[in-house]
Amino acid sequence: MNFTERPLPARKRPFGVTAPSVPAFGVYLHVPFCSVRCGYCDFNTYTADELGEGATRASYADTAIQEMQLLAAAPGGRPVETVFVGGGTPTQLPADDLVRMLRAVDETWGLAPGAEVTTEANPDSVTPHSLAVLRAGGFNRISFGMQSAVPHVLEVLERTHDPARVPDAVRWAREAGFEQVSVDLIYGAPGESVADWRTSVEQALALEPDHVSAYALIVEDGTAFARKVRRGEVVMPDDDETADKYLLADDLFEAAGLSWYELSNWSRDAAAQCRHNQLYWNGDDWLGIGPGAHSHVAGSRWWNVKHPAAYARRLAEGESPRHDGEELDPETRHLEDVMLRLRLREGIETHLLRDPDAMVTAGYLEPVGERMVLTQTGRLVADFVVRHVT
Repeated sequence: MNFTERPLPARKRPFGVTAPSVPAFGVYLHVPFCSVRCGYCDFNTYTADELGEGATRASYADTAIQEMQLLAAAPGGRPVETVFVGGGTPTQLPADDLVRMLRAVDETWGLAPGAEVTTEANPDSVTPHSLAVLRAGGFNRISFGMQSAVPHVLEVLERTHDPARVPDAVRWAREAGFEQVSVDLIYGAPGESVADWRTSVEQALALEPDHVSAYALIVEDGTAFARKVRRGEVVMPDDDETADKYLLADDLFEAAGLSWYELSNWSRDAAAQCRHNQLYWNGDDWLGIGPGAHSHVAGSRWWNVKHPAAYARRLAEGESPRHDGEELDPETRHLEDVMLRLRLREGIETHLLRDPDAMVTAGYLEPVGERMVLTQTGRLVADFVVRHVT
């Protein structure tokens, strides 16, 4: 049975089936703490030295629960189908605190039967005991930040874990009973050879993960890494080498039984796909809890104040941490719909695209029934394709 014939998860829709009237609903919990800020990272994360008064790890779970209580009466709430705890490094918090936050989600909105509950984790931030506590508390999926198996690449990325710790962390998660284990990889770091990248992919596959994410390193403005590139201290690989690494990973993943379902994500089968991320890609609804967290319900999008101290201060005073928001007009919603859904293996309806035939002729898109799907070559230039067809 090939990948496209496998059963679809509960919220995914076969081609040609009308979308449900009620979108999927999820909750994102942002934990903004890291032991070290990696130079390439532009996420809303903070080390202990960067936190102000009131924004402590010890008090964070209670603060996040306060926000949930404020949002309890917000429109659009309904049983939660996915929960994703991201960061930062969520497992910088005690496992009991993460479980308390999950319990608060259940008490506020209710967890739907079979809800997917994920936490991100660094390999050096978990123990057999902490993983057992998380699993017993309702977490059923975990995503480990492996990034690379090669020490000098991890050093460039300023990752602090020992790559030898990753197999232990994955084994402990399996022993704790996690239903799905994912690993994250990054390719394209300065000094990383194609052979280095092959080593990382092969060692990731040796862990027999249910799911792998592999992202090209992006130089984000304002990061320490961007400043190093600007000063010439590090040199990024050229686009051809980065493309070669993507193709190598795709071939190795496919050979090992992991099929792509989104540009940067591969899974063992449809049940192992990340349902929470699909919620974003399909334009469904979610509430974001935590400093800087974004929410989206029925075409309205809003986001919280970014700094944990300001976030904690507002909630301590009984105020909403919301910073700003926007109503998405039809043109913006269409653009985002094409940009996100075209990244998916099932593609997007042809009638939603402008002049897709030119991209078919170029070998970047292929028609599948009444939809257009990126070819493997098209996946390498997905942003270009999106600009052409919108």
